Amino acid sequence: MKESGTEKKWNLFPKKEKAVSTPESVAEGKKPLGHVVEVLRILCIVIWRLRAVFMAIPVGFAALWLASYNSEHLPVLVGIDLQTTGEFARHISRQSAVTWPLIITGACLVMTFLSRKNLYPWLISVFSLAIPVLLLITNMYPA
Repeated sequence: MKESGTEKKWNLFPKKEKAVSTPESVAEGKKPLGHVVEVLRILCIVIWRLRAVFMAIPVGFAALWLASYNSEHLPVLVGIDLQTTGEFARHISRQSAVTWPLIITGACLVMTFLSRKNLYPWLISVFSLAIPVLLLITNMYPA
């Protein structure tokens, strides 16, 4: 059967002809490299899709470590809002001083998972790690 002009026009999947045929030795040499490239491509995709998890792991570990360290080394009453006279304006319990910075960091990490832009809430969670450090420094070495 002969193809008419309309059948040729509406052919959605035309058969493509090979432009250049490569020798078998070159084609066999490209197979292992093609597999390596494919594995690396898949690995990069997995890392990119799980980037929030990979960014959150060290921050979560540091937050938990700082919380456990502060629960052992902070005084029973923790002073906040250090005045120029060397006195604290307010005192809170050790449990509050350990729990609230941990909650703030955890909330930032949750926002990292829920946000399209992972870097901004992650940076806030990194900066929130300064809260327990500052509480420890101001209460262990008051001015």
